[in-house]
Amino acid sequence: MSLYLLDTNIVSDMMRNPQGPAARRAIAISQSTPEAQFQTSVIVDCELLYGLARRPQERLQAAYERTMATLTILPLGTEVAQTYANMRNAVTSIGQGLDANDTLIAAHALTLDATLVSADAAFTRIPDLKLENWLQAKP
Repeated sequence: MSLYLLDTNIVSDMMRNPQGPAARRAIAISQSTPEAQFQTSVIVDCELLYGLARRPQERLQAAYERTMATLTILPLGTEVAQTYANMRNAVTSIGQGLDANDTLIAAHALTLDATLVSADAAFTRIPDLKLENWLQAKP
């Protein structure tokens, strides 16, 4: 089974561009790999809801509801907390780091052994994190 954990910038692209690159890639993967699962973290949902609270618009709310209806929102658990602590310690000890939300999202993906789908290059600093960017052309 292929598990894809979608980051905020990917879900946002799917909201704004239902026929855009991220949505097209998800469709292509689901057609070639029927067992693929597309999920997101509750942290991503928090970031999206914060964006909606800052800019309350019916159009954005409808896009959020339409897009999130296609995804499973995964809660954080104690395993994610332990992965977060270990990962944050490892990357900060070598002078690297991410903001708290991104660190939690990366820990969530690592704990699930999921591929994190994000356009944020900062995630490349996380060892062992499987990462894809659906907003850039396929190599």
